[in-house]
Amino acid sequence: MSAERARIREALTAIGAAREVPELARIEREVLGKDGAVGKLLAGIRDVPPAERKAFGEAANELKRTLESALAERRAALERERIAAERAAEHFDPTLPAARIEHGSLHPVTRVVRSLEEIFSSMGYAILDGPEVELDHYNFEALNIPRDHPAREMHDTFWCDREQKLLMRTHTSPVQMRAMLGLTRSGGKPPLRVVVPGRCFRNETVDASHEHTFHQLEGLVVDQGIAVGHLVRSMRTILRCLFRSEVEVRLRPGYFPFVEPGFELDMRCLLCAGKGCKVCKQSGWVETCGCGMVHPVVLRNGGIDPERYTGFAFGMGLSRLVMQRYGIDDIRHLMGADLRFLEQF
Repeated sequence: MSAERARIREALTAIGAAREVPELARIEREVLGKDGAVGKLLAGIRDVPPAERKAFGEAANELKRTLESALAERRAALERERIAAERAAEHFDPTLPAARIEHGSLHPVTRVVRSLEEIFSSMGYAILDGPEVELDHYNFEALNIPRDHPAREMHDTFWCDREQKLLMRTHTSPVQMRAMLGLTRSGGKPPLRVVVPGRCFRNETVDASHEHTFHQLEGLVVDQGIAVGHLVRSMRTILRCLFRSEVEVRLRPGYFPFVEPGFELDMRCLLCAGKGCKVCKQSGWVETCGCGMVHPVVLRNGGIDPERYTGFAFGMGLSRLVMQRYGIDDIRHLMGADLRFLEQF
């Protein structure tokens, strides 16, 4: 042990003379590392006779603590010297404010999603989620869109594996079917009220109001006696709560294979107050959601008797709602990851 003690005294001297942090790191490796003086002492405890093992181990650990303390003190001293040198430099001005700590913020889409989730929860809806990589069966087949249906051409689908029938979901509607089957397969019965916020993907031509990756919020209500009036009233209530004022809406006939009858619900453009802009395509109206009464075939595919129950469904364009709420005139900002844009929220 005497030879090791001598080496450790040399190490303490070297630590006190060290002028840089990397030099301290080198000394630490040489002394405390596996092949260093203390490292070998600790590894050799098991070879010491049992009667001497306790005293030997205590001495070795004491040496280790001495070295660790010396290293820590020297590092702290070097850091104090570095700070003093910076303050002594000509460019240092102690009257300047400290460096600003950057704080993150929620993305505007996240803000709107959370607001809508709160609104829907207060109305008795459950918040669900579903896979973004979806099966053809849930995305199309079960929603009354068979393989040869022309409506598939409208979805501009990104296929992951055609043989396995895997795709990037083109809408959040597949979760409608998952919700109904989850209810009926467990022996449950309507009423059913769910909403599903999430990302969707289509091979769109990108412009101020279209993106290949966008956000939707799907809604589904199934119960006895549900009619179109319930749908319209619900949409008006939701938009009023989101924008904190009455919002003018209109219904136009629209075709969606999974609803009958189907509608396009538009809201008066808030960016231009209905006067016409590039977001509303100079029409004064913004297409907000496709909606309608759930098709009997879809109810039946979900295990629900369409003779007894009816329901309505809607798919809200979250990205466009975000643009209306925050006065954003180009949808490409939402997925652009431009800090100059995101730092505004």
